[in-house]
Amino acid sequence: MIRTDAALRMFESLSSAVRLEVYRALVRAGPAGMVAGEISQALGLPPANLSFHLKAMTQAGLVAVEQEGRFQRYRAELDAMRDLVAYITDECCGGNPGFCLPRSRRPATRVTRAGSGRRGAR
Repeated sequence: MIRTDAALRMFESLSSAVRLEVYRALVRAGPAGMVAGEISQALGLPPANLSFHLKAMTQAGLVAVEQEGRFQRYRAELDAMRDLVAYITDECCGGNPGFCLPRSRRPATRVTRAGSGRRGAR
């Protein structure tokens, strides 16, 4: 289970549109990952700009980097994302994971309102 400070770093990192697109590209690349040049070309990002974002994502624990000769290969840390989703489910759903399910998968509940059925009450 991740701690709140780690979750905050991950959320902060993903709050950038560029970083979110980079992360999505790395998830799509799967275990093979991508070298920085491939990411830059695929997303149309200048290498210096991309480097800044990859460093932040690596520090947040969302991306792993491995040196391959002259290149650095980046991979999405899927276990970190799973931990982040588990954190949200555990911490923000009040111990009721069903609250966090998509509406189509939630158990049917009956909602009643105070004062319903009384006519003329305001």
